[in-house]
Amino acid sequence: MFKKIIFLIFIGMISAQNNYPIVLVHGFMGWGTEEMGGYKYWGGSEDYAQFLRDEGHTVFTVSIGPVSSNWERAIEVYSQLKGGQVDYGKAHSNQFSLIQKPEGKIYTALYPEWDENHPVHLIGHSMGGQTARMLQYLLTHEIMEDDNNGIAEESSLLSGLHQNWIRSITSISTPHDGTTLADIVTRTMPFVQYFVGLAGVVGTRFYEFDLEQWGFSREEEESWTGYVKRMRTHNAWDSKNMSSWELSIEGAKELNAFLQVDPDVYYFSISTTTTIKKDESQYHIPINGTSLLTRTRSKIIGSRVGYWNDGSATDSTWYENDGIVNTRSMRGPTTGANGPDPIVKYDENELLIPGQWYTLGPFQIDHWNIVGHLGTEEANAFAKQILFNQAVRLKALPSF
Repeated sequence: MFKKIIFLIFIGMISAQNNYPIVLVHGFMGWGTEEMGGYKYWGGSEDYAQFLRDEGHTVFTVSIGPVSSNWERAIEVYSQLKGGQVDYGKAHSNQFSLIQKPEGKIYTALYPEWDENHPVHLIGHSMGGQTARMLQYLLTHEIMEDDNNGIAEESSLLSGLHQNWIRSITSISTPHDGTTLADIVTRTMPFVQYFVGLAGVVGTRFYEFDLEQWGFSREEEESWTGYVKRMRTHNAWDSKNMSSWELSIEGAKELNAFLQVDPDVYYFSISTTTTIKKDESQYHIPINGTSLLTRTRSKIIGSRVGYWNDGSATDSTWYENDGIVNTRSMRGPTTGANGPDPIVKYDENELLIPGQWYTLGPFQIDHWNIVGHLGTEEANAFAKQILFNQAVRLKALPSF
């Protein structure tokens, strides 16, 4: 199933040029280290964050809204790192009828030193890659509380410019251009239900949708089934302020119009695939060994056409996928109104420059295997090595 794992020894021989912390940002339907009874988003039965710490890296993990919009998820990342009350902004909250400062979302800082002198590396899996790009945008743009009065938002994040707080962004299996499976993924929520079963915490309160801003919370003694059912029918799904929209190809296109590369940030994208081209056909089918959780969906994506609002459609380059996301969408944003971001193949022999995407892969591993779920021992070792290599690669980047 896997090509021979090449251990990038040369990377470890490069002298570290920075010692900035790594922040791991989970994707759609993800969870934090204190949830799921110890079953980790990053590593499953093994803790990949601790693995990196044992290898000498400073690592923080965040727990953000699993189905929320990237705007809200990015603000939650900021609040958890810096500490304090979450503030989604007056304009955003008014637009979507949200609670601007939910009472239950006050955090003790994971990294209170975070500023231009103490930047971070962001690594996001799946939707987490979009969230990382949104956070970079919010840090470097002054947000107005009202387009008409010209008054800036009052929050510490939205009210000013925070240049050079992020040194690099790495996306893993991220739908930068959306996924043609978005409607199925977001409506059925099949994966977290499976992982809750794996973690052995069905019926407990170890998983939350974190939607206090919508006035939605789990009721006392509410069953897991009832909780999920209420979530599926919540009116938030009908707005554009939700994961379902931003994971779609049209929603991602809107994001790509303004989430553009920053000339001072290094960008990396890690792509994955679990399909091959079907004989005498343009369609893709799952390879042998693809997990049952992703096999059916990988086949659907492998023959599905997606449409944008202008009537244009995806072509055959969208069929290759990792069971959740179209592989071509993982390389970097290409569908924005201003054209594609600069995207080049990573070459270990070339000097890296900020402001463009360096793409690695596609690696033959599925959407969940890459972060340590449902894989064989070989797959887990492969995933860990990819993450470790990237962590060392980030440490070799020049400091600000």
